[in-house]
Amino acid sequence: MKKIAILGSTGSIGTQTLEIVRENPDLKVTALAAGSNAALMEKQIREFMPQTAVMFEEKAAAELKVRVGDLPVRVLCGMDGLLELAAMEGYEVLVTAVVGMIGIRPTIAAIESGKTIALANKETLVTAGHLIMPLAEKHGVPILPVDSEHSAIFQSLNGEKRERVSRILLTASGGPFRGRNRQELASMTVEDALKHPNWSMGKKITVDSSTLVNKALEVMEACWLFGVGLDQIQVVVHPQSIIHSAVEYVDGAVIAQLGLPDMKLPIQYALFYPDRRPMQGKRLELCDIGTLTFERPDMETFRGLSLGMRAAREGGSMPTVFNAANEKAVALFLNRQIGFLSIAELIEGCMDHHRRIENPSLEEILQAEAETYEYLESIKA
Repeated sequence: MKKIAILGSTGSIGTQTLEIVRENPDLKVTALAAGSNAALMEKQIREFMPQTAVMFEEKAAAELKVRVGDLPVRVLCGMDGLLELAAMEGYEVLVTAVVGMIGIRPTIAAIESGKTIALANKETLVTAGHLIMPLAEKHGVPILPVDSEHSAIFQSLNGEKRERVSRILLTASGGPFRGRNRQELASMTVEDALKHPNWSMGKKITVDSSTLVNKALEVMEACWLFGVGLDQIQVVVHPQSIIHSAVEYVDGAVIAQLGLPDMKLPIQYALFYPDRRPMQGKRLELCDIGTLTFERPDMETFRGLSLGMRAAREGGSMPTVFNAANEKAVALFLNRQIGFLSIAELIEGCMDHHRRIENPSLEEILQAEAETYEYLESIKA
């Protein structure tokens, strides 16, 4: 029996992780954590019977305690609750599926407690990779990628020597606005941005895909996960989302992982690595797909990617500012307070304003996040 805990159990990755638990009786959920959806958390608790549940929002935690008062489950609250869950005994794998920098401190606590990390929270490495990766090595803790692209790279590296890697080919669908120009993007609405052609994801990540910010974050994450330089990663737009990413080796061979756009495959691979388990669902039929196409990304139109590459090159605290500014800008866009093109404009303004810290501590990372939010509030006002 493999015991797991899930941060972000009510989100897209979290709910799909629980689908895998349903299909594999030798998986046991010992703890769940979510933000504010007490109603869905109650359903999850009644089905999976974890020992501990955490709601980040205090009001939601109070509501949940009432909802599950008849069950033997501890209900915790806030960051203190997340940290207690991360460090608690009784499970082996922590699935970090929360969105945003909220995942950094619990991930550190779990690593220090010797837990294997199934990582779906890319912001953790984007902003604190220089802290996380050495800590994981110190404690002998595996960090197993859950993002489809990083899982594909991880699988394509299997059995190969890392020093023989020439470059990583990181694929991108191009999002719902592929092929549009800036004039067309100016009129795009929230509804337009949420119509991803291939993937079913949460709202924030779907918007990030439409701006290509998501791909910039994935580039930074890949640098930390696989120990490669920025110049060894090439973003390739692949509209069909069949090749999830590939690795080119020094002899010119390219090894790729292919599959239908389904996040359950990389989640399950991380949960059972190094084993492969049978999985239900539709299989890839290449003859039915017919054609696979590839393009270079339009970094002038989709400035989220070019700004992200700038943040990656500058390093230090700049990726934190890029990420924090994007989080706030996307929230403003989803609330219909700014237009689509303003997302990149706000990110650039925050990056230009920031005084970069070369090797930030955790406290300095969190301070850079807070200062970015404050600056955005000041210019928005």
